[in-house]
Amino acid sequence: MRDFTIQIYRKLLDELLAQGYTFQTFTEYIQKPANRVILLRHDVDDRKLHSLAFARLQHDKGIVGTYYFRMVPQSYDEGVIREIHDMGHEIGYHYEDMDFAGGDPHEAIKLFEKHLDKLRSVVPVSTICMHGSPRSKYDNKDVWRHYRYQDYGVTGEPYFDLDFRKIFYLTDTGRRWDGQAVSVRDKVNVKQDLTFHSTAQIIDTLARGAFPGKAMLNFHPQRWTDDQLLWQREKYTQQVKNLVKYWLIKWRA
Repeated sequence: MRDFTIQIYRKLLDELLAQGYTFQTFTEYIQKPANRVILLRHDVDDRKLHSLAFARLQHDKGIVGTYYFRMVPQSYDEGVIREIHDMGHEIGYHYEDMDFAGGDPHEAIKLFEKHLDKLRSVVPVSTICMHGSPRSKYDNKDVWRHYRYQDYGVTGEPYFDLDFRKIFYLTDTGRRWDGQAVSVRDKVNVKQDLTFHSTAQIIDTLARGAFPGKAMLNFHPQRWTDDQLLWQREKYTQQVKNLVKYWLIKWRA
């Protein structure tokens, strides 16, 4: 079975359900964390209809997740946002305002407030998550060196408010589950004992009962499709991006 398809994603959800995990949104986890829990996080960077398909599939299985939307046309769509929210999923702001502001934190916080208010005019928003902006020299999290997101009614940001020593973190950045070497910012500074390359390996570990009891799985839904032509294009485009990011990381180091 090809990886990064809706078909194998469905198998992953089914195995998580079979293993008895509870699914919580990020806000629910902050308020009252379950003991054996999966947090499904989705960074809606592009192809927003893919995220809508993810949300519908989860809803059909009684699963909730959290979806972080950017303020760019390929992500932000009020109809999509409302529909995902109405299915019981959480909506958050995928902020990249330091990048928008050219590294000026004082301009960035003005943009952050404006964008957060815009998203909140559509649905309630209580959590945020930075966008990695790999081509930018600015780290969007750096705005919080100067300001507090709590002052804007925000209760959580995964990179600040989750203890990744206690909750396992997996991300499909780089179109692989072990893409740390080609991830500019979507990573955690905690050594984790388990590594996976493919979704099939995750499913196998779940089936053997060897997967951690708490985990956040971060998906970029634009990468996941059953359309063979789009799947091929995404695969080879990502290979080029990974090479560029690898050397960019080396150059910046």
